Amino acid sequence: MVWSMVRIQRYFRRKPLRFFSFLLVYLVAGSLIYIHTVFFSNSPADVHNLVSERGMGAPSSEVTRSFGQTKKFFRATQGSPFWHRPSWIKENLQEDHKQDGREGGKSTSLSQRITHSSTKYVEDGRAKYIGCYIDDIQNRALKGISFFDYKRMTVFRCQDNCAERGYWYAGLEFGAECYCGQKIQARSVSESECNMECKGEKTNLCGGANRLSIYRLELSQESARRYGSAIFKGCFRRPDNTTMALPISALISNVSVDKCVDMCTEKELPLAALSAQRCHCGFTTTLFNLHEREDESQCMQHCSGEEFETCGNDKFFVVYQTQVQDHRCMDRRFLPTRSKRLVALASFPGAGNTWVRHLIELATGYYTGSYYFDGSLYNKGFKGERDHWRSGRTICIKTHESGKKEIEAFDDSILVIRNPYKALMAEFNRKYGGHIGFASQAHWRGKEWPDFVNNYAPWWASHALDWLNFGKRVHVIHFEVLKRDLFAQLKTMVVFLGLEVSEDRLLCVEGQKDGNFKRSGLRKLEYNPYTPEMQAFINGLIKTVDYALRKRNMSGVPAEYRPI
Repeated sequence: MVWSMVRIQRYFRRKPLRFFSFLLVYLVAGSLIYIHTVFFSNSPADVHNLVSERGMGAPSSEVTRSFGQTKKFFRATQGSPFWHRPSWIKENLQEDHKQDGREGGKSTSLSQRITHSSTKYVEDGRAKYIGCYIDDIQNRALKGISFFDYKRMTVFRCQDNCAERGYWYAGLEFGAECYCGQKIQARSVSESECNMECKGEKTNLCGGANRLSIYRLELSQESARRYGSAIFKGCFRRPDNTTMALPISALISNVSVDKCVDMCTEKELPLAALSAQRCHCGFTTTLFNLHEREDESQCMQHCSGEEFETCGNDKFFVVYQTQVQDHRCMDRRFLPTRSKRLVALASFPGAGNTWVRHLIELATGYYTGSYYFDGSLYNKGFKGERDHWRSGRTICIKTHESGKKEIEAFDDSILVIRNPYKALMAEFNRKYGGHIGFASQAHWRGKEWPDFVNNYAPWWASHALDWLNFGKRVHVIHFEVLKRDLFAQLKTMVVFLGLEVSEDRLLCVEGQKDGNFKRSGLRKLEYNPYTPEMQAFINGLIKTVDYALRKRNMSGVPAEYRPI
């Protein structure tokens, strides 16, 4: 044995290159075996425990590391100060994790489970169960989009998926398939034929073999009802001057929504309006602004080419938005001359700053800047992201800062305030899932979420209070009000920025409002993550901010900030 080792030693002395090659192969093989063991052999629970033991999942230490790296980056590249945090957050971030045994808050689902019964209709506030229907693969009962999940399909997921896209009906089949539609085009059958359990919840039934369990959805105001590729805008009174408002029109035999939408798409126009047999195409303008919707019963005349569709009449138009992009508000550029007036677009993280930037750029035609640099936002069209925040080439500057010194560096500010319950969840999703991604269930149910709320909820309040106290000229925008009344709120922002208002451009923005930064509803939580203790804490913060706004003769926080 000894002689064998001596021979091997002499061999590698004569061939040192082979020795190092052998050593390299050995190290690579060992690394691969270790990686495989950690990521594939451990169960999800084991991996989560491993992360918790090392403190990697706790927000406080992670925030310290990430902010520290950001600080070094900005000092090295732009010389910009890094995020200012209140002193109480700094203290929290410096503490070690002393509560490793602490469990995440447990809460029950806000929505009651929908279960099939002998009753034809079952309601839960979100949807009404209609019944069991035949589904033919050659002629679907619901002709909208569909998606499948053979492991985690639930009634809620299907309903939320369809409602997010504006459909009136959601149907489940084979326990794992979800179909959406604006109308049911099939006949109902016995409830006993919808007998398959949902793959993601055994307590509910999700259709059967070629049988759909169908629900009638209660749509939120922001949901966009779709018909194929077109978005349903509503029923509207005929404009006074139809020729000027909708310059392209034609009579269509056996008219249908598809035929009218296709015609307007070919003409490269974003609006399709039906009035009985006639199809009109054009843009939203001050002559036809789509702000005053009529009751849909006024447009109930059926299309001659499709009995399940409505095509309006001579007095009331049924309007759809096509896939054609309205180009009137898509041009953007840097300011022609550098501005000495620095305007902040300030918000707490998760309050919709990126979305508001998108709206301002479309409404003004000028790029917005940022106190930071985010390469992913730059790659998605925010070209002002790369400019130094003091460059003077952008119309306003995104910032999450909340310190006196940082705030006083700006001449004016637009302060965006969002419901803290929604803002905290949005920022938690961004932190663990990216700008349009989602945090995992492990993060929501682990210690990350309660620690995050404890650290970030007070920051939501102190951020707003700092800007109200130290801002030189502050224009407050409530995120929820902006969503409800986009045109009017955006108009006030353009005026505040000192620019001339183009109403046609603002109407164009209304049609392009979502951009690329809206999360879909596919992975919304099916339960309320806020414990009663968290809610009591946050409600106190809301009252503080509401009082500060009213003290300055501003409108207080919207009523929906406080949960019922």
